[in-house]
Amino acid sequence: MNDVTAAAKHSYTVNLSILFSELPLLERPAAAAAAGFTAAELWWPFGTEHTPAAAELDALRKAFGDAGVRLTGLNFLDDLAKGARGTVSVPAEKERFRANVPVAAALAESLGATALNALYGNRVEGVTAAEQDDLALENLVLAARAADSIGAVLLIEALNRPESPDYPLVSAAAAVEVVDRVNAATGLGNARFLCDLYHLARNGEDLAAVIDTHADRFGHVQIADTPGRNEPGTGDLDFEDLFARLTAAGYTGRIGLEYRPANGVSADGFGWLPRELRAAS
Repeated sequence: MNDVTAAAKHSYTVNLSILFSELPLLERPAAAAAAGFTAAELWWPFGTEHTPAAAELDALRKAFGDAGVRLTGLNFLDDLAKGARGTVSVPAEKERFRANVPVAAALAESLGATALNALYGNRVEGVTAAEQDDLALENLVLAARAADSIGAVLLIEALNRPESPDYPLVSAAAAVEVVDRVNAATGLGNARFLCDLYHLARNGEDLAAVIDTHADRFGHVQIADTPGRNEPGTGDLDFEDLFARLTAAGYTGRIGLEYRPANGVSADGFGWLPRELRAAS
């Protein structure tokens, strides 16, 4: 992607759970700053620990503060290290998720985050889909209220079926339906769709149609090229067109870089984005 005209219309944030993952967690904010970024996002950074010790939380805050990087987005407990895809709808995770909500919200608030992402959860055996969906709605209502208390939005994301076959939200429409249910239940209107163009492309969705249809519900956009989940220009997606469509649809939020560098070195994966465009507004 050589023409950056459309890219220049947007503000970018780097996901430090997938980029710079070759470094220890506490070194990643400084590495992002060295690459020219001023904003970052994270999956839940403490593995399966839903209520990390105060010292761990303070160390992460210090790493971001020292680097001069703002954490703009954070996942609630997601347990990705165990192969799970979220905990919201999983009955066995109910208490851990609910204990994590105020911890994640407090961490997000202290670092200036304006978005909290709640991955839905895989389908589990022995519990009906309806029971899991009812639990998910209860938990998402709690999460939305916690997000609202710190002036943040709650993000709900669709993943892709090839990589997450047990995850029920594998289309934009499915995720937006949950967004609408949460907003109806809370009356807050702060639930939003996290539009991850990589996942939607892997699902075979028409990305232009998704943008045209659902942009009014977008709370965040994330990108990676397909099929390798590497940086723009390494795969099949026309990001110049997609960025232009996002602008035309009125999307003014940030775009999260959530990809793996093609050569394994994160600092080498930003050549498509001129340094002067990396500092988020």
